[in-house]
Amino acid sequence: MTSQVSSPAEHTDTTTAAGPHPPKDVRRLDRVIIRFAGDSGDGMQLTGDRFTSETASFGNDLSTLPNFPAEIRAPAGTLPGVSSFQLHFADHDILTPGDAPDVLVAMNPAALKANIADVPRGAEIIVNTDEFTRRAMAKVDYAANPLEDGSLDAFSVHPVPLTTMTVEALKGFDLSRKEAERSKNMFALGLLSWMYHRPTEGTERFLAAKFAKKPEIAAANLAAFRAGWNFGETTEDFAVSYEVAPAAQTFPPGTYRNISGNLALSYGLIAASRQADLPLYLGSYPITPASDILHELSRHKNFGVRTFQAEDEIAGIGAALGAAFGGSLAVTTTSGPGVALKSETIGLAVSLELPLLVIDIQRGGPSTGLPTKTEQADLLQAMFGRNGEAPVPIVAPRTPADCFEAAIEAARIAVTYRTPVFLLSDGYLANGSEPWRVPDIEELPDLTVRFAQGPNHTLEDGTEVFWPYKRDPLTLARPWAVPGTPGLEHRIGGIEKQDGTGNISYDPANHDFMVRTRQAKIDGIEVPDLDVDDPSGAAGTLVLGWGSTYGPITAAVRRLRAAGEPIAQVHLRHLNPFPRNLGTILERYERLVVPEMNLGQLSTLLRARYLVDARPFTQVNGMPFKAEQLATALKEAIDG
Repeated sequence: MTSQVSSPAEHTDTTTAAGPHPPKDVRRLDRVIIRFAGDSGDGMQLTGDRFTSETASFGNDLSTLPNFPAEIRAPAGTLPGVSSFQLHFADHDILTPGDAPDVLVAMNPAALKANIADVPRGAEIIVNTDEFTRRAMAKVDYAANPLEDGSLDAFSVHPVPLTTMTVEALKGFDLSRKEAERSKNMFALGLLSWMYHRPTEGTERFLAAKFAKKPEIAAANLAAFRAGWNFGETTEDFAVSYEVAPAAQTFPPGTYRNISGNLALSYGLIAASRQADLPLYLGSYPITPASDILHELSRHKNFGVRTFQAEDEIAGIGAALGAAFGGSLAVTTTSGPGVALKSETIGLAVSLELPLLVIDIQRGGPSTGLPTKTEQADLLQAMFGRNGEAPVPIVAPRTPADCFEAAIEAARIAVTYRTPVFLLSDGYLANGSEPWRVPDIEELPDLTVRFAQGPNHTLEDGTEVFWPYKRDPLTLARPWAVPGTPGLEHRIGGIEKQDGTGNISYDPANHDFMVRTRQAKIDGIEVPDLDVDDPSGAAGTLVLGWGSTYGPITAAVRRLRAAGEPIAQVHLRHLNPFPRNLGTILERYERLVVPEMNLGQLSTLLRARYLVDARPFTQVNGMPFKAEQLATALKEAIDG
């Protein structure tokens, strides 16, 4: 079973290494949801990522949901140790990783038990029968073998001895049984690649490159992958394969690639630094789920990127703020626990009025909470989590690909208004992926910065001096003076500044003026007006979201409209300041529903600001909303 794997375009009913076989039925589908599940050491994330990459190269629209334990290697065979990767791909525009899998690949009893509640009746389940031993089933409290007791009769179950077949396929390699078993995820990937007519050349190149220094391991994984493909081709257990056509008709022309939220955010930061003609500096401390940004940016020194892995969160943001003072586009990345540690320095950046991007990839809390799960519970922390009146703009991307645009927008605000800016992503966006059109350089905004060059104020005696807090009358931004520029020497520090001169001031009236001026600067930031999606114009209910709830909300709204229900939708990117027409929009609708992955933080802000009856619909279970769940809640709101 080591014959060359054909590409889907070449797939015909021919004779393979296993001998002749009867023709198989090929069925066309418009969409499929697949979930790979196994132990955290079974390579489910790699398997899902490879299947996703091939699906993206084939031209399908897609959305993914990786889900894994916080531990590097959680207890094997237990429910807390289950790792999964869900992929939704289609021949049309899709918005979410899907509510329920059409296909579940379960590598052991724990994977089956942890995921079976999500699998709808009639769905296909591919089970690695080799792992269903008494000991393994006892670990997850299976009193009887679920493959034999009739509990799975409502599903289309394919029992496959994945481990045994992988070891058999690799018996010609100089590998121990344990080493050979590690390739069973590649066998499963090969089987699913055959089942859904996925391209294979990219995976073969990937394996050769990944294990270039270990050619025996590369050859073994490649053999397991091909064996899985050929098993699907020849076995009678899989009489049907499926085709999901490319979704080219839904995409504008251009060059596309699959991209995750953290990768898109990294590229957005690099693009922003180039458009601003500033070196990019990242001061960061590794923390899940933000660490990928540090890893990615460290690879791009050729674009003038400098990365500093600090000893702690406080040192990371301190270094970044120092780089901002020195004239860099400065960034610090973290998650909620790190924001708490960075809060004093964020307040210092507010006082110094220097551009600084604070990127918070939100996760479940409080405290250490759920490091690998998603949540939107840092909004109020970003708004108010500092001592004194320390206002900070807040930007939130809506999809993994949108993280690119959100990073550029956050940089625009920071360098234009000389202020720290929060960018609130989350674990769902950070680890999820979707197709992204690579933009042309001409499409990117001009972020060119004009540094202070000389004196900007004339004293009564005619002396020309530099005042570090003499503001631009339009933006209220103070001048950005790079250290070492002749004649621009000035003090910085956390004690209140005198308006204009920047000297230390304890004057009550001056403090009142400076506090109100810093607030007015944030309130005056130019952000685009909101566009309301209300095609009928007859909706009485408005659903308003922010951040990663965009996909599930939009999918739910589509379902309701398809059923004839009028409903309006609007989604916020700018959470501070709000778009200027938001209040007018809210006045037009009888009912306002705000889905959030917290206990109603945006609802609280909307009620306080606009005195509206914002009805929160919330969950904090570490997982994104499901479209069906939201559609039900919105239908209840429409019905009153």
